[in-house]
Amino acid sequence: MKVLFVCSGNVYRSPLAEALLRKIRPDWVVDSAGIRLVIPIAEEVKEFLKEENAEKFLKNTPEPLSSKRLMDYDVIVAMEDMHKEYVLSLCPQCKDKIVVWNIPDPYVREKDAMWKIFKQIKKKVLELADQQ
Repeated sequence: MKVLFVCSGNVYRSPLAEALLRKIRPDWVVDSAGIRLVIPIAEEVKEFLKEENAEKFLKNTPEPLSSKRLMDYDVIVAMEDMHKEYVLSLCPQCKDKIVVWNIPDPYVREKDAMWKIFKQIKKKVLELADQQ
């Protein structure tokens, strides 16, 4: 199984989901990307993954969606509808592979709100790992 997580900058949601799924399903190929790259991966993501004992699964730097071969993935998880639309603009034939999680961007949120979003991502990752 090959899974790609997509968010805006590949600094909060998608690298977090990638690291958690890599820990849970080491037999899968798991990746993440952003539609635009802005800043390094957020320190809060590293902190949350440390609590989950999954920090070693975190990538070093954000990656752009344009660097990915979208047809190679079995499942593409878009964090929001705008990410789905962007994926479709690059790969219209990927329509049936895309799942939208509707996870809001934790950027510029208080830590408690950010942690709720991270826990929401963890729950969705666990569901995805169990589905297949």
